[in-house]
Amino acid sequence: MTTPPRWNGPFDPDPASSDRGLASDRGLASDRRLASDRGLSSDRGLADLSGAARVPVSRVPVSRRPDEASARTGAGKGQGKVRRGPADPVRALMHRHHDLCARAVDPLEIAAGLEAHGVTDRTAARFRHRDVFSLAEELYARVPRAEEPAPPAAPAPGRALGVRMTLAALWLLPGALCAATTSAVFRVGAIRKDATVGLALGAGGAALTLIALWLCLRRGPLRVRGRGRRGRIAHALGTGWLLGYAAAGDWLLTGLLDGRRPYEAAPAGEAAVLLALAAAPAAWCARWFAVRARRRLAVSRGLEEFAAGVRPLFAGVVTAFLCALAALVLAARLTVPGSPPAAAPLSTAEAAVVALCGLLFLARLLAVHGFRRAALSGIAVACAVQAAALATAAAARLPGAAPLGEPVARLAAAQGAAAVPATACGAAALALLIHAFGALCRASAHGDPGARTARATRDPRTTRTTPDRAP
Repeated sequence: MTTPPRWNGPFDPDPASSDRGLASDRGLASDRRLASDRGLSSDRGLADLSGAARVPVSRVPVSRRPDEASARTGAGKGQGKVRRGPADPVRALMHRHHDLCARAVDPLEIAAGLEAHGVTDRTAARFRHRDVFSLAEELYARVPRAEEPAPPAAPAPGRALGVRMTLAALWLLPGALCAATTSAVFRVGAIRKDATVGLALGAGGAALTLIALWLCLRRGPLRVRGRGRRGRIAHALGTGWLLGYAAAGDWLLTGLLDGRRPYEAAPAGEAAVLLALAAAPAAWCARWFAVRARRRLAVSRGLEEFAAGVRPLFAGVVTAFLCALAALVLAARLTVPGSPPAAAPLSTAEAAVVALCGLLFLARLLAVHGFRRAALSGIAVACAVQAAALATAAAARLPGAAPLGEPVARLAAAQGAAAVPATACGAAALALLIHAFGALCRASAHGDPGARTARATRDPRTTRTTPDRAP
């Protein structure tokens, strides 16, 4: 069996040169042995013993093929540079969200912040992680914690209980003032038959009720932090329009459709009492939801687990508030003279007030947790529908413009004038409920209040340098 001849590549040594190299190596070895016998160890001695200068043999690396590119010289076919990703892709994200990672107390808070900035599981896959929570765990482990001041001393148990009792009494104050004022106005009107005294008493009581409600909204679970002046003005105008329509909107719409009618104070008084009494259960429900959501945030190990645990809490809060409104309707009927009997079914006017209470509660809950634009949008939609109803009813009185008021006239004829605010507030409350069911069940809605405020009111300089988008 014959061995096939081996093809000599461009980097293989020539056989003749190999023989010459072998002979030279043998001669060099003999010269070295002779040099060792004579005590010579320098190259000069070797050159003298060999009798001639030897040409150094260049060695070619045999492990590299000619078509491979050298990392230092770039020789070969692959001379183009191959673009590779960074060795540590998380470092850029770590520097971008350093403040969030330094202030976080657990990885879930970092995951909530990343979710608020638009980082999804697909984005986390680009950073070699399976989901956002895994990425947050690495960021939490790599970023050192910021030095936090020592927590203040816990108040004494008696003082904490006293503070809670004071806040509870404060939230009951608007309803108590409004109920007392309404009852006094109706009694004075029935006894003296003088509207001047009743109007003065009602104006004073309304002012006290509004002041008490303003004090309640300044503190407690329904306080909105970090809202600008424009936001406060917009919310105040929207809420003022809704409350004004609840007081005189039905009377004005009826006058535009059917002519001037006497003003009925009983529905307006019942609506005022119901709205003032609803402040206390709204605060209690908001506090209960915030506390339970934060506890769930502390024990959850993932965003989906947190959302699955918060959804029943939110549904329970909305149900509890509606049940409280049903009890408050009965209390308002017993307080205001001229209201429907206690055993009577819910009237259209009462349904409109219940829808208004639900709309204001959901809007305030969204605003508290950082979704102020959605809250203002819901209020603005309800105001726009009511204003459109009044505008079309007024325009229908012009010559040739009667068809403009046909829809509102048919609805009022079928269900009463209170059907317009009931429809407007009910539709807006339903839209906010659907939005809140998705927004308030995210972990980003229950993080640090300071972080939510900073996210809602961003500095324009920070926005230019670090835009709010997924990295």
